[in-house]
Amino acid sequence: MQRKITIAIDGFSSTGKSTVAKKLAAELGYVYVDTGAMYRAVTLYALNNDIIGDSGCNKRAMKKHLPEIKLHFEFNEKLGYAEIYLNGKNVEKEIRMLRVSSFVSPIAAIKEVRVKLVEIQQEMGKNKGIVMDGRDIGTVVFPDAELKLFLTASAETRAHRRYKELLDRGDEVSYEQVLKNVTDRDYIDSHRENSPLVKAEDAIEIDNSDMGLEEQFERIYGYALRLIKNSPQ
Repeated sequence: MQRKITIAIDGFSSTGKSTVAKKLAAELGYVYVDTGAMYRAVTLYALNNDIIGDSGCNKRAMKKHLPEIKLHFEFNEKLGYAEIYLNGKNVEKEIRMLRVSSFVSPIAAIKEVRVKLVEIQQEMGKNKGIVMDGRDIGTVVFPDAELKLFLTASAETRAHRRYKELLDRGDEVSYEQVLKNVTDRDYIDSHRENSPLVKAEDAIEIDNSDMGLEEQFERIYGYALRLIKNSPQ
């Protein structure tokens, strides 16, 4: 039996990390964990409890509420991937709203939030055989991951992808709103004090601005197969 490896996929928002990670996990028979969904769920909690909003973020209140936040994933056979639950409620659809996207980076920048979620993520991946995507997987969560990938694309390309996704879902948004959200998140994610978004030194960078999903997947799948084949038992 081939030894399982850990696959860490980092990158900017709307680079298709979750899409390729889900497919990769399914092909390899690995567990897939969307860490972005975890931060979005915490953000949804913060919005619902008036901890964050247009007037700012009450970091003290966020830290105080952390023990009350329970997150877990449940596999949905119809969808073929696990959905996230916040305090027992499926919030997979709610966390994808643009309003949540607009506030997730400030919440993710809070040190105590990151510490709590990183501990959960590391526990999930202790037995390997996992594909995890996010912002600091290859640098903080799994610095020893056998395969590290860093996905990027132009802000305009990512905004167009996200805009189409939101329109297809029935959301009423403008392209300008989405582009601003993308660039704002890029800045916050890259400049935050705790676990900023950076490419791990040993990560493979893939710019998918002009790359189709299938082409990107085949390239990444090839990297994974070669590593698994050459991994010691």
